[in-house]
Amino acid sequence: MPRRHLRVSGAAEAQLCAALRELRTTLDVPGAFPADALAEAERAAAAPHPPSPTGRADATDIPFFTIDPPAAVDLDQAMHLSRRDGGYRVRYAIADVAAYVTPGGPLDAEAHRRVTTLYFPDEKVPLHPTVLSEGAASLLPGQTCPAVLWTLDLDAEGRTVATHVARAAVRSRAKLDYESVQRAIDDGTAEDPVALLREIGRLREQLETERGGISLNVPEQEITERDGRYELGYRAPLPADGWNAQISLLTGMAAADLMLAAGTGILRTLPAAPDGAVGRLRRTARALHIDWPHHVPYAQLIRSLDPKKPHHAAFLQECTTLLRGAGYTVFSGGTLPDLTVHAAVAAPYAHCTAPLRRLSDRYASELCLAASAGTAPPEWVLAALPALPKEMAEGTRRANAVERGCVDIVEAALLKDRIGDIFEACVVDVKDHEPAVGTVQLTDPAVVARIEGGTAPLPLGERLRVRLTQADPGAAKVQFAPA
Repeated sequence: MPRRHLRVSGAAEAQLCAALRELRTTLDVPGAFPADALAEAERAAAAPHPPSPTGRADATDIPFFTIDPPAAVDLDQAMHLSRRDGGYRVRYAIADVAAYVTPGGPLDAEAHRRVTTLYFPDEKVPLHPTVLSEGAASLLPGQTCPAVLWTLDLDAEGRTVATHVARAAVRSRAKLDYESVQRAIDDGTAEDPVALLREIGRLREQLETERGGISLNVPEQEITERDGRYELGYRAPLPADGWNAQISLLTGMAAADLMLAAGTGILRTLPAAPDGAVGRLRRTARALHIDWPHHVPYAQLIRSLDPKKPHHAAFLQECTTLLRGAGYTVFSGGTLPDLTVHAAVAAPYAHCTAPLRRLSDRYASELCLAASAGTAPPEWVLAALPALPKEMAEGTRRANAVERGCVDIVEAALLKDRIGDIFEACVVDVKDHEPAVGTVQLTDPAVVARIEGGTAPLPLGERLRVRLTQADPGAAKVQFAPA
């Protein structure tokens, strides 16, 4: 689905900004960093902690590159891809946040209070002060940085055959974005380290298919800022997004394997969907006229769908319900948890590639460094492990509430002067016990909102003309009725 933009201006913009301020208050979003945390960050930026006794290798000769949105400056990961005898070598450098944060210090305490970076249309609320997250610790091009360097050797089919993790000094050579990478690969101008992203990414996608993993290719609403105005659009992921995500998944799976073998770790887990949830999806598929033979696995069906088709997009939206229930699972002392697998990945998996923006990843990096070196994890890591799942759950809940709340507010601000107007929409969800109530997705503007007020059951997956009945930025609420 193409991205579509609509500007917020005048009174609507003023009301939007007031509503965003209220959202920050309601969700208890952290404000400025305490003075002692800022002072620690400034000192650490100028003089990072010395590495552990194993030292820090010099990997500045490797021409790493990053792939992120154009405006991003908090760069957690840099990669270099190459061929090796009969396969490939993936080098993945992750920002070494532990080089800047003293365990138990004011900066550490503030990170545990924040848990994740939060993104608002008018500002970013970072996990770490920007002198680190957008400066000294960020893998910006031309800057030598401390990193946790993963070296993953793959065979000709893309399977991992060797994993090594160590501290290193790295220097990225280029900051790339998804669109430019996709263009260069498509037109054949990408040089081998970048061109290999498609080759390795496709191999990893094939392995994902074989193990029954799922990557939902669902267009997402996205708020962007242009010339001081906010715009709302749909962003359909490019193939390069998926290939880049496969490198992160590869690393997260390797991290989980290391920690499980060592007997101490923190995993990102998701239980298998209950039979009732899959049965509901099968009923939804029938309602949407999607052919789903009983012998066809769920993951295989997902890959056959085209999100540009309205009834396929509606079904993919319904599929996201199977991803609910993900959490963090810690274990230590060699006693493994009952659940070690992330059902959507179809393998053990860990979050370890975004330590600038997610608290748990700093701990996962330390556990993997210890496991790779065959040493005991640091005591400060072991002491923090028991509390991490609850902290991460609360931080993730707040981040999700921020994302949804921001979109709701922007939608209402965009539409506040169009009460009574008619729009073309697609029905993407219908309540089980109230078939006249559900969710519609507008084509233009990029709005997803509740629909109710009709008497007939809503036609799931079909187009429908709808009338806007409510748009209140203060209440962050948009609602439609059948036209």
